[in-house]
Amino acid sequence: MYDSILLPVDEAAVESSLLYHAAELANWDDASVELLYVANTGRDSVTVAGDGDVVDTLVREGEDVLDEAGGVLDSLGVEYATSVEQGTPAKTIVDYAEHEGHDLIAMPTHGRQGLSRYLLGSVTGKVVRLAPMPVLTAPIEEEAFEIPYGGLLLPTDGSDQALRAARHGLDFAAELDADVHVLTVNDDSL
Repeated sequence: MYDSILLPVDEAAVESSLLYHAAELANWDDASVELLYVANTGRDSVTVAGDGDVVDTLVREGEDVLDEAGGVLDSLGVEYATSVEQGTPAKTIVDYAEHEGHDLIAMPTHGRQGLSRYLLGSVTGKVVRLAPMPVLTAPIEEEAFEIPYGGLLLPTDGSDQALRAARHGLDFAAELDADVHVLTVNDDSL
């Protein structure tokens, strides 16, 4: 079903169970995995010189995060590639996935709520809205993922995007031989 999984990582994602889950999904589906770190050009960065090389500290930070995430994938027997890109995270992730031909993006949700979510936004939420390919999301602290899934919940609002997602979900459920539950919620307050 999936040939190429893009797994954007940051410091928190390295601790995420989604890293293990993406590895399990890749092994189950014989898919390749690419770890991506986006050095956020919206943040201040320092360029340092050492040993004759000029290094951006955000890129160096990204390489360290990729090494740590790669160590987890190594321990799980998953082959992977890595890349550090510079840009704004959500747009860079989607553009990179399209350019490199990834057919699934897997990202953790950090669980921010309230004011911090409003002020910081959600990179994962933006990727979900922008990406033309499926985006697998999961809470960063979830531990109960197992492939193959026994069931899938397909929420829908009747929109074209929801219909496209439902079609993909049904195909995925068929591959997994999983039960499917469809949910729609009407907002009576309007």
